[in-house]
Amino acid sequence: MYLLALLGNGALLLVVQVDSTLHQPMFLLLAMLAATDLGLATSIAPGLLAVLWLGPRPVPYTACLVQMFFVHTLTAVESGVLLTMACDRAVAIGRPLHYPILVTKARVGYAALAHALKALAICVPFPLLVARFEHFQAKTINHAYCAHMAVVELVIGNTRANNLYGLTLSLAVSGVDILGIAGSYGLIAHAVLRLPTREARAKAFGTCSSHICVILAFYVPGLFSYLTHRFGHHTVPKPVHILLSNIYLLLPPALNPLIYGVRTKQIRDRFLETFTFRKGQ
Repeated sequence: MYLLALLGNGALLLVVQVDSTLHQPMFLLLAMLAATDLGLATSIAPGLLAVLWLGPRPVPYTACLVQMFFVHTLTAVESGVLLTMACDRAVAIGRPLHYPILVTKARVGYAALAHALKALAICVPFPLLVARFEHFQAKTINHAYCAHMAVVELVIGNTRANNLYGLTLSLAVSGVDILGIAGSYGLIAHAVLRLPTREARAKAFGTCSSHICVILAFYVPGLFSYLTHRFGHHTVPKPVHILLSNIYLLLPPALNPLIYGVRTKQIRDRFLETFTFRKGQ
């Protein structure tokens, strides 16, 4: 999956960069998603592959905290990008005549900066809250990477602040983004149902199908991983915890380029033009 994520997202970024016709808000958002996916997969996959190939090895404490920061930060950024993409589709379908005015490349850039700053602000406390502890009851975490709560479970001391911050942040960030996405698709559904013909409605919904698939690929595994870790800690086997956490962070980066490459005609055509040779050349 990591190789697929590297090749797919790298190719998507290259296609968007070299083709000036794709320098539009929608495709710039796709490039933001691809860059985030690359970072997210790279933050955990090399360490996971090292464990699989070389066996379990000790990880320096500082490296664990750094990985924790990047995993949670990039996850928050990706959630924000998906929200922005939902808003983009809502404007494109609900206000098509105003779309070029309301959604510009500059505003997409501001949105990217806002998501990055928000993620940095809310995720910096994660490693800081863990770094204050010096004693742990065990040295092995129940994840393939240094997730905040997986490390907190090993702490000897009062972890109430960690538990409260982790739960509050998960509900606040994911909850707000999911509500925003749901609201955007409510507006989309309202606009689509007002279209006069079935063909027009099908075409409008078709423009959102790729984004819906990406949303499901990101949030559904994440929800299962969160619920099993939060409420099934003593009933769900450790291998299941590890599998779900890996699927949550590695599956979306691997699937997203395939989803958009297959279902988005402009991306598919430009990809074929970029990576194939015409006859006679």
